[in-house]
Amino acid sequence: MNKFVITLEKDVICKEDIEKQIDLLINQCELKDVKKILIIPPDFTRCYSRAGDITQILYQKLSPYYHVDIMPALGTHMAMDEEELSKMFGDEIPRDAFIVHNWKTDTVALGLVPKEYVSEISQGLFSEDIEVEVNKRLVSGEYGLILSVGQVVPHEIVGMANYSKNIFVGCGGRQMINKSHMLSAICGMEKAMGVRDTPARQVFDYAQEHYISNLPLVYIQTVTTMKDNKAQLNGLYIGNKRTVFEQAVNLSQKLNITYVGKPVKKVVAYLDEHELKSTWVGNKGIYRTGKIVADGGELILLAPGVKNFGENEEVDKSIRKYGYKGRDYVLNLYNTIPEIKNNMMVAAHLIQGSSNNRYKITYATKYLTKEEIEGVGFNYMPLSEAYKLYDPSKLKEGYNTLQNGEEIYFVRTPAMGLWTI
Repeated sequence: MNKFVITLEKDVICKEDIEKQIDLLINQCELKDVKKILIIPPDFTRCYSRAGDITQILYQKLSPYYHVDIMPALGTHMAMDEEELSKMFGDEIPRDAFIVHNWKTDTVALGLVPKEYVSEISQGLFSEDIEVEVNKRLVSGEYGLILSVGQVVPHEIVGMANYSKNIFVGCGGRQMINKSHMLSAICGMEKAMGVRDTPARQVFDYAQEHYISNLPLVYIQTVTTMKDNKAQLNGLYIGNKRTVFEQAVNLSQKLNITYVGKPVKKVVAYLDEHELKSTWVGNKGIYRTGKIVADGGELILLAPGVKNFGENEEVDKSIRKYGYKGRDYVLNLYNTIPEIKNNMMVAAHLIQGSSNNRYKITYATKYLTKEEIEGVGFNYMPLSEAYKLYDPSKLKEGYNTLQNGEEIYFVRTPAMGLWTI
């Protein structure tokens, strides 16, 4: 397949613009002998990516001529339910076109990112081989074209989300997910957020170059912003060169990073009830806003949809057992308890979901009880009480002065960016 890059940046990229870019993509690809095509969009936790719209357009244009499968890049997340599929991908795509990625059973090992390289990029902080695993369908040879669709935005593990992360985590297996997460946690989440070439990204780059460079893989990268509570597409980058990621990063760093200027005593973040249903994904409210919370301050997470801690029973049980109790506490567990050593992504998540006592984290929920929330190390507030003080329908993005004179900083959609000093 010829190397190519297709780029479009506008204040608002409309459906007609997307269709023209997709037509350019189809013309660039060598599809003469192709029979099956695989589309890999994100799941509903990336509902603001506009990947759902792009996937619908791809399916409409390709399915009359090719067999098209769609496999959302779930990683360890729960499979999408019918409501989520409908909201993100519409009702025109047959449901039997969708494949569920199972990170425990569906992957094959391709090789290793050697520990010597991992040690080098982590400056000696993490020195283990990292197994490269991907969903077996990607390397089966059955697909003549694989289209990986997703949003580039600041991210807690890899610095800037998407590109090859969609393959190695979204369609990856236990070892790659575990160790890439732990690598990032040990090297420091706050150093990585919003940065292009982090240790985790270098691992994915190595894996791509050494193990999947021969795949008929094309990336479709988006950069989006919110306007009037709707996601707008501002950048669209298509191609099979790393340039598509790099260009998307440049725009995302301009549009998706908000500089507040000074630490804030109280930050309130809203976790969309349809998007974020566990602390595993809801903690984006911590990762993306924690930098602006003042020492001794408070971060309040309005979490109307959070019903669980983990996205599956295994992870939920571990979070309930060990809790978000700080980096040193978790590293001690990691070094002494085999259960945690063998489940590094949980250890990494517990480190990243803690403020290390720098500020207070309060979850306002209606499904999880006070005992459950406090049992994992957070502070608790009933959601109904929180809404009386911090009604998201009345708050504006940024600074707000409440009726009682208190000043807060409100973040409506933490998954859409990074807030920093």
